[in-house]
Amino acid sequence: MNRAAPPAALVARLRAAGCVFAEDEAALLVAEAPDAAALEAMTARRVAGEPLEQVVGWAAFRGLRVGVAPGVFVPRARTGVLVAAALSGLPRGARVVDLCCGTGAVGLAVLAERPDVRLWAADLDPAAVACARANLGSRATVLLGDLDAPLPDALGGRVDVLVANAPYVPTAEIAHMPAEAREHEPRTALDGGADGVDLHRRVAAAAPRWLAPGGRLLIETSPRQAPATLAACTAAGLDAEVVRDEDVDGTAVVARRAA
Repeated sequence: MNRAAPPAALVARLRAAGCVFAEDEAALLVAEAPDAAALEAMTARRVAGEPLEQVVGWAAFRGLRVGVAPGVFVPRARTGVLVAAALSGLPRGARVVDLCCGTGAVGLAVLAERPDVRLWAADLDPAAVACARANLGSRATVLLGDLDAPLPDALGGRVDVLVANAPYVPTAEIAHMPAEAREHEPRTALDGGADGVDLHRRVAAAAPRWLAPGGRLLIETSPRQAPATLAACTAAGLDAEVVRDEDVDGTAVVARRAA
């Protein structure tokens, strides 16, 4: 519509719905809505609890606008820890694989700084795969399937960086997550099993098949679960460490295959 100050009534409506940053959200809704009818429809979706990023159709991630479709996991700023780790020491023309890619935000951010990278991305959720394909276009191969299952055999032993933002919320804790996550994002993008590390163990066990000598596995985790994620990587024969990015409140395990 326009970039004028949002109506006070709209701000009050969002605040009443529990939106902590009501003024900012109202300004964004006004800016993104093409007309009054669209603004009302978007506001109603947000008031009903749908994530703002799904309502406006994009999320901000490392300075990029990443397309977000309804029902798809919304990129979090903390996942920037994976991008920074992936870019560190990345060789020219590197082969990068992004598992549990969601919208494709990690791969998109890597390509934004390193367009020479050859990227494969995969996700179990068809809606996420469609979203990632729209975001990445011809710059990547986006595959549908469970973890590494859809990767081509030709990649075996040739991947320089394998990134995984696999879910790590313990099953019992999903019920306590904010409603906009548990009701509007796929459970497969949230549920990490009893201790939250089930998928990390599977990724770590599969990684040696794909990594080139000296290749790295990067898994986003939490400070609480980092020891278990680290243990999964070392059990797979990888040399691993925990890294922390306080700027984005992100934690990851970086594991390397022997050269």
